[in-house]
Amino acid sequence: MRHAVVTGASSGIGEAIVKRLLAEGWQVTGLSRRAVMPDTPGFTGLRVDITDPEALNSALHAIATPQAVIHAAGMMAAAPLGQLDSRVGASLWQLHVQACEALFNHFAPAMAAGGRFVAIGSRTSRGAAGRSQYVATKAAMIGMVRSWAAELAPRGITANVVAPGATQTPMLSAPGRESSPPTCPPIGRLITPEEVAGLVNFLLSDEAAAITGQEMVICGGASLS
Repeated sequence: MRHAVVTGASSGIGEAIVKRLLAEGWQVTGLSRRAVMPDTPGFTGLRVDITDPEALNSALHAIATPQAVIHAAGMMAAAPLGQLDSRVGASLWQLHVQACEALFNHFAPAMAAGGRFVAIGSRTSRGAAGRSQYVATKAAMIGMVRSWAAELAPRGITANVVAPGATQTPMLSAPGRESSPPTCPPIGRLITPEEVAGLVNFLLSDEAAAITGQEMVICGGASLS
């Protein structure tokens, strides 16, 4: 049975990815700060703070090398220039960049041909007023993943970024983003976590074997304006 490791498994996009992969017949190991115990065969939940390097490293050593790794854990904080908090920036960087690096770096050496790495980015990676610290981490993620994709391509392993626009998740109402509320895209509604999960699922398929090093935006037309 195919095995995937998914971070941020307890809610939002990560939870939707876990449910989709289980429905597709994958065995899934979910990493999250909150305990996750879905009544579904094939799922193993590990409670771990992935921003703690030692805790993450310990958890990863207990997991067999999977066929797919999806870094979906995320947080958003917003503030304009002049009000930036370096501690917030460090937290965002640790979660989006350094945890992704640790995760992919751990599994890449032993991953077999056909393996897949996917990181959940953001369609704001090219810039968004009031969100510079968050944007910086998502822009860095693209650079990292494209670099890894070039390294892994000869081994038949792909690495991509799925970059959603405003998605209907608990993160939309999380503290810290009051100064930069989400904007409804031209399609007249927010993206659903299930739509993001569907794109991730495609990238894990055999049909997506030639897609690597890409930032795939799913934004309901928001990028058109």
